[in-house]
Amino acid sequence: MTLPQTMTLIEITEPGGPEVLKPRQEPVPTPAAGEVLIRVHAAGINRPDALQRAGKYPLKPGMSPFPGLEVAGEVVAIGTGVSEFIVGDKVCALTNGGGYAQYCVAPAGQTLPIPDGMDWVHAAAIPETFFTVWANLFDMGGASKGQRALIHGGTSGIGTTALMLCREFGVKAFATAGSEDKCAVIRQLGAEPINYRDQDFAEVIAQKTAGKGVNVILDIMGGSYLNPNIAALGMEGRLVMLGFLGGAHAKDVDLLAIMAKRAIITGSLLRSRTREEKASIAEQLREYVWPVLAAGRCLPMIDKVYALNDASQAHARMEGGDHVGKIVLKVD
Repeated sequence: MTLPQTMTLIEITEPGGPEVLKPRQEPVPTPAAGEVLIRVHAAGINRPDALQRAGKYPLKPGMSPFPGLEVAGEVVAIGTGVSEFIVGDKVCALTNGGGYAQYCVAPAGQTLPIPDGMDWVHAAAIPETFFTVWANLFDMGGASKGQRALIHGGTSGIGTTALMLCREFGVKAFATAGSEDKCAVIRQLGAEPINYRDQDFAEVIAQKTAGKGVNVILDIMGGSYLNPNIAALGMEGRLVMLGFLGGAHAKDVDLLAIMAKRAIITGSLLRSRTREEKASIAEQLREYVWPVLAAGRCLPMIDKVYALNDASQAHARMEGGDHVGKIVLKVD
């Protein structure tokens, strides 16, 4: 296959707001050993992209300085040592950056075949979100059939994915949101909504569970939610932290409550995991989640689609907080 010499990608011209995202021309990358080169048809937008754009997401060696953590497209070249894919395969992939582009490399272990019948936009909205939810809610968080979970930010890309998978795997879910419209979406996804603007979520959880609390909490708020999260946990509950929109530091933490409940507080960053760890998550997704997607269930909710060169508008949409589900860039 003859490939062009150059491509369009989106760069971060300097740390700042959405306006610092600009298109530029760069050479088409070459896949290294263990990698595939993907002709990108769509790329997902994620909050870590915005943190990177703002200069608040330090990059480890080997990570691309260009944004974009998930893509869908066709394999057009293969690095040495890759046997699971061939040129022409339709795939989606968790990248190490650089996904806002016409071409992007990705480790083969972080690449998965697109389920039959799925379009590029929905496929591009899967990797970062499903990897994150599976690793944190079901693996680290241990959510399982018959348990109870609380998902903060229930209408975000992470939130909607978590709620759909909770429904699929028999986990009773509660979710927070800030408007009645968003609470209605949560109900449609089979969960009980809690409007954090006029309800104390810890009190609601206590009432709805007869004081038993939830088994696992998936949290994006951080410091400001730590104590009420501990209050909402049941015995031996797990609090898994994914973000710190409410601050990276907590004050007056109730250590006695943690000890009394034998609570576990943990968290993770997907991007800092090793290739081997990410490949292991991909294998679990392929085993447990891919059959669900192939059956047409738990498909990503798409909020809005933008052209590649309108990445700044996509970031502004995400940071405005009005979106429900995933925001995606259409590359072709």
